Amino acid sequence: MVETFALPFAILVFVYERRKARQVDEEELYLRLSDEYTNFLKLVLDNADLQLLNKRVQGLDLNEEQQERRTALFGILVSIFERAYLLVYEENMSKQTRRLWSSWEDYMREWCRRRDFCEALPELLEGEDPDFRAYIEKIASQAHRPAKPEPGPPVVSLP
Repeated sequence: MVETFALPFAILVFVYERRKARQVDEEELYLRLSDEYTNFLKLVLDNADLQLLNKRVQGLDLNEEQQERRTALFGILVSIFERAYLLVYEENMSKQTRRLWSSWEDYMREWCRRRDFCEALPELLEGEDPDFRAYIEKIASQAHRPAKPEPGPPVVSLP
């Protein structure tokens, strides 16, 4: 009788431990990717003259050397985004994976709101994973679309 319960119990414990280990692996992966993004932001701070964290800066007049540094930083960023996409994104994500992925999608949306980043994307995406390329291009196209007005009651004008 003990054997009848021991095997199913052992299987349940094994499955539980595997799930727990997989969740820990996912969180470690997320932390490594987050560290890469944090290091990228440190580079951005080291290159403050490029104004990459200032959302209001439009059409900054950069010299050739600054343009080269900006392009290099954008290249690093795209590389981090692609790595996150390849390692975290799935079509049918679990709740945990969706939670981890949402941060990366937010980062992509934030950077795609920058015109200079979007203008550099075609060149930066050459040779990148086709699925990632399609994903970030879709985000970039949505970032500059005029916002749809919120639905509300119809406006009635009185004479």
